[in-house]
Amino acid sequence: MDWTLITFLIQIGLFALIGLLVYFRSRRVEPKREAKPKQNVQELQRLLQLRARKLSVPLCEMTRPVCFKEIIGQDEGIKALKAALCGPNPQHVLLFGPPGIGKTCAARLVLEEAKKQPDSPFTAESQFVELDATCMRFDERAIADPLLGSVHDPIYQGAGAFGAQGIPQPKPGAVTRAHCGVLFLDEIGELHPMQMNKLLKVLEDRFVRFESAYYSPDNANIPQHIHDIFQHGLPADFRLVGATTRQPSDLPPALRSRCIELYFKPLGQKELVQIAAGAVERAGYSIDEEALYRCALHSHSGRDAVNIVQLACGIAHGEGRNKVERAEIDWVVKTCNYTPHIEMQMPLQPRIGVASALAVANAGLGLVLEIECMAEPSNAGCCKLELNGIFEEEELNYNERKLRRKSTARGSAENVVAALKNCFGWTCNNMTIRFNIPGGIPVDGPSAGLAMTIALMSSILNSPADNKLASTGEIAISGEVRPVGGVSEKIKAAFAAGATKVLIPSANWDSVYSEQDERIIPVTCIKDAAGLAFPGLHLHEQICALSLEAGKLNTPIVNKGADTTVLASHI
Repeated sequence: MDWTLITFLIQIGLFALIGLLVYFRSRRVEPKREAKPKQNVQELQRLLQLRARKLSVPLCEMTRPVCFKEIIGQDEGIKALKAALCGPNPQHVLLFGPPGIGKTCAARLVLEEAKKQPDSPFTAESQFVELDATCMRFDERAIADPLLGSVHDPIYQGAGAFGAQGIPQPKPGAVTRAHCGVLFLDEIGELHPMQMNKLLKVLEDRFVRFESAYYSPDNANIPQHIHDIFQHGLPADFRLVGATTRQPSDLPPALRSRCIELYFKPLGQKELVQIAAGAVERAGYSIDEEALYRCALHSHSGRDAVNIVQLACGIAHGEGRNKVERAEIDWVVKTCNYTPHIEMQMPLQPRIGVASALAVANAGLGLVLEIECMAEPSNAGCCKLELNGIFEEEELNYNERKLRRKSTARGSAENVVAALKNCFGWTCNNMTIRFNIPGGIPVDGPSAGLAMTIALMSSILNSPADNKLASTGEIAISGEVRPVGGVSEKIKAAFAAGATKVLIPSANWDSVYSEQDERIIPVTCIKDAAGLAFPGLHLHEQICALSLEAGKLNTPIVNKGADTTVLASHI
């Protein structure tokens, strides 16, 4: 037999044997082993278990407004915000106001209202993207920017598969997520200056650009959408609503010029009572009016009122009661160091040398201030002014230089003395005139000039002015009453304090004030104000006689008690 044939047959037999072994091995049914859950499945289950466990809803969240009616005391601000955002051409907006008065809730609800308007560019897909500027970090290397977005370069940790291929990856920020919606920046005044400047560029261009040293337009490995982002940017056409508790002067002029500025007012006593009552009701408790008043008296914002109520309800719950008493409110405000509001009221009785002035605090809250004046003879040879409770000097930053000048409040006091001489011929030589504003907080500004005039005239004439009259206005040397700011807030504060008449400069008169009967009276000069402040003395005739008598005697009219009274009655 040929050995070649034998070898061939042996090879065929071996291949056949191997094939049979493979066939029978594949037909064997091995027992199934129970698969162990992977680590990611376990983590997912643990995450679902955590989400299934929840605490009760906090009272502050339960009292969060869900409609415009629940935002207390901000009707005018909401109306202005609707006008800015609900039209066919919505604008960028800056909201000024103290914390805890509903700025964020109002902006969110106004966007929902704008979506319902047929001519609004906002649609059902428009998002409300909210960021807190105090929590946004600024990275000079631009590795991470939650506001504008950033680029994950290949060297970036966690760049993924694209990074391994040397491809930069743009990551969109909040401005892109808010595209065709509203970007709400809380405490926008806390943004880093570099972030602010970049944001202004995005507001102007309505898109955001990215740069990377690893990007090349000729790199064929880069996906087309990344090419498009680097060449044309990411869309960022949104409307900015920035909220801040700062003053308008603290924000960059470039930002303010691009936005409409709206002001949410501080909450008054009435509004805080409503908020506290609503919080008690939602917590399932009852409360009497006296306890509500005590709660509102020690609250400086809506959040304060809710926090006081929540703690008081907890005390009542621990004692097994469903009614909050005044004792719980008093304990809370004492333990948590809540300070009460200083509620300035108009004087109950008229007093000589006392007048009520109107002012505006930094938060936009109107205030009633009491101004005291005492004029007495002295041997100084000139008029000596002593001022307590006001700034004597102020410091200004001008062209990188610091300048110190006499405060406007002291200048106003000097103008009052000069105006009395020019209008009535009264000279204050050899007199010491003391003005005082009680309260312990120095004030500044020229708007107290009219009240200073009334207080000084009361002291000189030894006759009290109308104790229910409040006034505001700057006094010129000629005696003219010049316009001032914050008149609406001042009028509101005056009536809340119990005033029956409010004197304002004629230049500040508005047709809106005519709706409030005759309680708001415009005046042009101090002669008009004098007749209104001293209605029982017929001062228009008496002042002329006093001026003539002072000219004959060549002596000042001073507060001499009974002598001055005789002179006035004689006239």
